[in-house]
Amino acid sequence: MEDSELVSLFWERKEEAISACSARYGTMCREAAGRILSSPEDAEECVSDALLRAWNAIPPDRPGNLAAYLLKITRNLALDRWRKQHRQKRLGGETALCLEELEDTLPGEDAPADRVVLKDSLNRFLRGLPDEQRTIFLLRFWHFLPVKEIARRTGRSTAMVKSTLRRTREALRDYLMKEGYDI
Repeated sequence: MEDSELVSLFWERKEEAISACSARYGTMCREAAGRILSSPEDAEECVSDALLRAWNAIPPDRPGNLAAYLLKITRNLALDRWRKQHRQKRLGGETALCLEELEDTLPGEDAPADRVVLKDSLNRFLRGLPDEQRTIFLLRFWHFLPVKEIARRTGRSTAMVKSTLRRTREALRDYLMKEGYDI
C-alpha cells in the first residue's frame, strides 16, 4: 500500500491505517527507537505510541513522506523516554555519548520560541554542509549510530568519521556563535 493510500485511510478514520502502517513501517521505527533505548519493550511501546499520535494528528496533518513523519514521532518519543529514564542517573550507551559530544556545541534549554529559531539555524547549517559531512553528522546525532557503524555505512575509516564529526561540531559551534547564541 502506498503512502498516499495509508494517509487516506487515516483521513477516512479507518482503523486499518494503524495496522497497515505498523506492517509497512513498524520494523524501521522499532530499529530507530531501539538505537536510543536499551529495552526492546520500550522501543515497541514507542512505536505503538507513535502510531497513536499519527492517528490523532492525521487529519488535519497530511504528511507527504509518511515514513519520515512516523520516524520523527518515534524518535522524539524514544528520546523523551530516554531522558525520563536517565534524569537522575548517567548510564552509558550511544545516546548518552552523542548527547555528551554535543554538550559544548549547542546552547542550553531555552523557551520553545527560541528552540524554533535554533532549529532554523541548525537546518541552515546542515544544508550548507557537503553531502557526506551532513550524512555522517546526521547518522551520529539524529540516528545515534556508533562511529564504527557510520564508518561501515559510508565506507570510511573510523578515524575519518571521528575527525569529520569533530570538525563539524566545531564548525557548528562557530556558526551558532556567529548567529548570536551563547554557547
